[in-house]
Amino acid sequence: MADLTTLTWRVADGVGFVNLDRPERHNAFDQTMCEELSALWRRLRTDDSVRAVVLGAEGGKAFCTGIDRDFVPSEGGAEYTFSPYTYDDPGTLLGPKSNELWKPVIAAVDGLACGGAFYLLGEVDFIIATEASRFFDPHVTYGMPAVYEPLLMLHRGMPFGEVLRMTLLGNHERMTARRAEEIGLVSEVVTDADALVEAATWAAGAIASAPSSAVQATLRTLWAGRELSRQQALDLGGTFLHLGMSEEALAEGQKVFERGRIEPRER
Repeated sequence: MADLTTLTWRVADGVGFVNLDRPERHNAFDQTMCEELSALWRRLRTDDSVRAVVLGAEGGKAFCTGIDRDFVPSEGGAEYTFSPYTYDDPGTLLGPKSNELWKPVIAAVDGLACGGAFYLLGEVDFIIATEASRFFDPHVTYGMPAVYEPLLMLHRGMPFGEVLRMTLLGNHERMTARRAEEIGLVSEVVTDADALVEAATWAAGAIASAPSSAVQATLRTLWAGRELSRQQALDLGGTFLHLGMSEEALAEGQKVFERGRIEPRER
């Protein structure tokens, strides 16, 4: 996808690196970014050269500040209108899970992540952030109901009271990366942008070293399990177990075993 205008994209050693690339707008999304991200996620579903993805952003000041206030649907694109019966939400195009990508996506956050950024953070598999990162949701401050973004964060396990506090306080408070780590929103906090790239690349590379079918089946099972009862999840697990198991994957795993003991890092 050499014609991307709002994203940068490269692949190395089984890891895809996607960066939001509108730093002059603090990486706020417009319709073009929505369409480009959706197309990229869908392309990656069948790209065997990519086993894991790191999602970051250019500029260093903001990961994403939500929807661009100058958002205007492109000619021939979707019309976004307010109706009590239906609403075409542009944010539904942004996340990997909404586009049926079941390869692991790690968010590498540096700077501000607010508002519509939670469409992305609500659908990644875990988040690594720099100490300078800050999280908040300004919707209600500006007279807009906060609905989809906090629901996504609630569903991924962010504590109910923390979701409410962040959402209701709006622009009056920003959650630090350290506090986000304490409540489980962020899995690791690093010192700076260089350390962020190193940590996210290491984690994605470790995941990419495993057989992809086993990883994808595991990922799909656990995300589905969040929406099901315990017994339903266990029953469905058997289906994904058989779908993700293959002679090729087991042979690949045996080669990992034969190479010797992996030296794990601690955190």
